[in-house]
Amino acid sequence: VQLQASGGGLVQAGGSLRLSCAASGRTFSSYAMGWFRQAPGKDREFVASIRWNGGNTYYADSVKGQFAISGDNARNTVYLQMNSLKPEDTAVYYCAARLGSTWSRLREQYDYDYWGQGTQVTVSS
Repeated sequence: VQLQASGGGLVQAGGSLRLSCAASGRTFSSYAMGWFRQAPGKDREFVASIRWNGGNTYYADSVKGQFAISGDNARNTVYLQMNSLKPEDTAVYYCAARLGSTWSRLREQYDYDYWGQGTQVTVSS
């Protein structure tokens, strides 16, 4: 299984970007998918996740109201709409997928089984 993230780029502060992540390879059905990001010199951090069963979404406090996660379960595709971008949103953004069910809020890296290669988002001031 491979996850391919795309949609990153250079944007001015206040602008928007939409990231996409699609799974390919052997047929599988994910339980949830999520986005993490890693800024230079910092640890990878949780951004948002979506649980397909019920459509529950979870966000880091830092992006709540600014980012929106959505997706297509049947296609194992997840999106991250990022609005009102700030320079501090600059990071490499990674998508991830989890296969099995869990009660977790899907905020930890160990909650996920597969990871994409990352897409760079740079927000200029």
